Amino acid sequence: MFDFDSTQAKRRQGPRGSFDLWLLVGLIGLVSVGVVMVASSSIAVADSQHLGAFYFLKKHLIFLSLGALAATMAMRTELKLFEKYAFHLMLLAFVLLLLVFVPHVGMRINGARRWLNLLVTTFQPVEAVKLILVVYIASYLVRHRESVETRFLGLFKPVLVAGVIVLLLLAQPDFGSATLVIAVTIAMVWLGGARPIFLFLMGLPLMPLLYIAATGESYRMKRLTTFMDPWKDPFNDGFQLTQSLMAIGRGEWTGVGLGSSVLKLSYLPEAHTDFIFAVIGEELGLAGVVLVVGLFALVVGRGLYLGLKGVEIGQRFAGYVAFGVSLMLAMQAIVSIGVNLGALPTKGLTLPLISYGGSSMALTCAMAGVLLRATFEINRALDAREVTRRMPAAAVADANVAVKPREAVAA
Repeated sequence: MFDFDSTQAKRRQGPRGSFDLWLLVGLIGLVSVGVVMVASSSIAVADSQHLGAFYFLKKHLIFLSLGALAATMAMRTELKLFEKYAFHLMLLAFVLLLLVFVPHVGMRINGARRWLNLLVTTFQPVEAVKLILVVYIASYLVRHRESVETRFLGLFKPVLVAGVIVLLLLAQPDFGSATLVIAVTIAMVWLGGARPIFLFLMGLPLMPLLYIAATGESYRMKRLTTFMDPWKDPFNDGFQLTQSLMAIGRGEWTGVGLGSSVLKLSYLPEAHTDFIFAVIGEELGLAGVVLVVGLFALVVGRGLYLGLKGVEIGQRFAGYVAFGVSLMLAMQAIVSIGVNLGALPTKGLTLPLISYGGSSMALTCAMAGVLLRATFEINRALDAREVTRRMPAAAVADANVAVKPREAVAA
């Protein structure tokens, strides 16, 4: 049903790949919840700006369509092509991150230079960089497996690349994405066989840098202190978090009803982007929260499981890509949900595949397409092993069939 390689010439009994059905169900479930909740949470914002009730929903569907196209293309592309051009893609990532500082090309919004001006729309390069980083580290882990597992300097190159990306992100500034890059890099290298002591020693110099970045600006320091007690200043620094907590608290077990949120009516800032999870909690209650968390657990769990299978059967690049994309989705979701629940300081990260977003939605869909392609190639390799295992038995059966007619003639 989901075999996109059926047009290729191959033996009828040969190995056939398939996309993981449960992973696909989880991804479609998250996207569906996102469409419904963007429609519900953005109406008040669009009306207040006199844009029409469904302005943001229409734009969301447009970018979702572009994302579906990007995901389809990724699902039809052999991963070996990504592996071959991993270094070139990383150079492209550096160029994109530097372009935001070029006058008239990069755009400053709310004091941050994170967007590129594409005339008809804007583009946030970090969304593409996330996927490129996963591809590059996966390719490095395949090419330098022994060095990563046994040598301290084997970790130097991927950590250096991640460090340069972090510096460029902090200069924008984008502390949330920088933290995400560090976490995913460390996790992927660890899953690639690196020793924990090597990771600790390699990451030690970055700790003072992160501390300075987190406390160097007054607004960041306020975020760190406010989330500890948002009720101390509920109408100023703690406004976002207190409104989010009240929204989630109002939902109780089953919610106040879809579309019936009160806090989204100009009380909860960024209700359709950063704080959409709070609207889910208010309108759908604990049941909706459990549904969203369960769908993320399904997607991430299947991705990690099939990634492990890929590494075990020798499909190391596909396995590491599955690890990386799953970790990227998981960590971004954890941060976004943690911010909405008051467990983490505000980071400005959207809830993947659910929040309203342009480049974020399109490139997250592309990332999901790469993950599905990885599962396709892993399942194809598993099927090939099964075919190989059955070949001796099939050969014996054919030999027996050939012998029987001869015996009959002799009789």
